[in-house]
Amino acid sequence: MITALVAGLIAGYGIAIPVGAIGTYLVALTARTTLKVGAAAALGVATADGLYALIATIGGSAIAPALAPITTPLKWISVAVLLALAARGATTAITHHRRIHTTKPIPPPPTPVSAYFTLLGMTLLNPTTILYFTALVLGAQDSTTPTRPQQAIFITAAFIASTTWQLLLSTSGALLGRILTTPKARLATALTSSAVITALALRILIT
Repeated sequence: MITALVAGLIAGYGIAIPVGAIGTYLVALTARTTLKVGAAAALGVATADGLYALIATIGGSAIAPALAPITTPLKWISVAVLLALAARGATTAITHHRRIHTTKPIPPPPTPVSAYFTLLGMTLLNPTTILYFTALVLGAQDSTTPTRPQQAIFITAAFIASTTWQLLLSTSGALLGRILTTPKARLATALTSSAVITALALRILIT
C-alpha cells in the first residue's frame, strides 16, 4: 500500500510540476481574477490528471496503441486551443485596460464553474498526459499484478499530488495579482503570459 501511495504521489508531481502552457495560463487567470476562480481551474487540471491516471491504470497496455492514430490530431487541437486562449487573454487585457479610463462597463470575470471546465478540457486535450501515465503503469508492472486497493491508492495519490501543485500555482497567481496593482502592470503581465503561452503552444508542434 505504501509503495502504491509513493508511486502515485511521484507520478502526480512528475506530470504536474513542469510548468507549461496550461500552468502559465492558470497563474495568469488567477492573477487577473480571484483565488476562487483560480482554485476551481486548478481542480479542473487535477481532475484531468486523475482521470488519465485512472484510464492508464485500468487500460494498461491497450491505451498507447489506441491513442497512436489520434495523437497528431489531438496535438493540433491542443495547440489551436492554447493559441486561442493566448489571443483571448491578450485581447481581454487590452480591452480591460482601455475601459478603465472610460465609462464602458468591464466584462465580468469567468465563474469558477466555467474556469473548472475550461482547464479540464485543455488538460484532457493533451495526449502527453495519458501516455505519461501509461508508460509509468506499464514500467512499474512486474510478475505481480497490482490489487484493486493498490490501484485505487495510486490513482488517488496522483490526483492529490496534482491538486496540491495546481493549487500552489493558483495561489502564486493570486499573490501576483495583489502585487501588480497598477493597470499598466496588469496589462504587461497579461501580455507576457499570452506570449509565453503562444511560444509553448508552438513548441508542442516540434516535440
